[in-house]
Amino acid sequence: MNEQANLQTVQRFYQAVNNEDLAAILKLIADDLDWKDAGADKPWGAPAVHGREEFEHWGKATFEALEFQLFQPDEFILDGDTVVVLGHERCLVRATGRVVEANWAQIFTLRDGLICKFREYSDTAAWEAGVVKR
Repeated sequence: MNEQANLQTVQRFYQAVNNEDLAAILKLIADDLDWKDAGADKPWGAPAVHGREEFEHWGKATFEALEFQLFQPDEFILDGDTVVVLGHERCLVRATGRVVEANWAQIFTLRDGLICKFREYSDTAAWEAGVVKR
């Protein structure tokens, strides 16, 4: 795939997250997905997900736990099969009623037009403050 096609896949991913459209996200990921999310202690799922089936479970739990008020890519950096995205988010954590605002860097690797690898680096202190009940 070319860089522009990879960029379009990643942009569709962000659209689907903002629409909370898990079915659309599942169409964008490879069967052997290797997904690592920032922060190991989020109560809605594991920080590492392998495969479409695990991702579907994790995605459902994430959408149940969070209300995505804003999930905004700000900059895309393209390099072959890799798309690096710098952005920010604002999410309501339903269990605590707290709003988390965090900046992140997300790295997508694509193969045959599908996301096969994902790594996220985020403001884990902001997430900890929003997730932990006080």
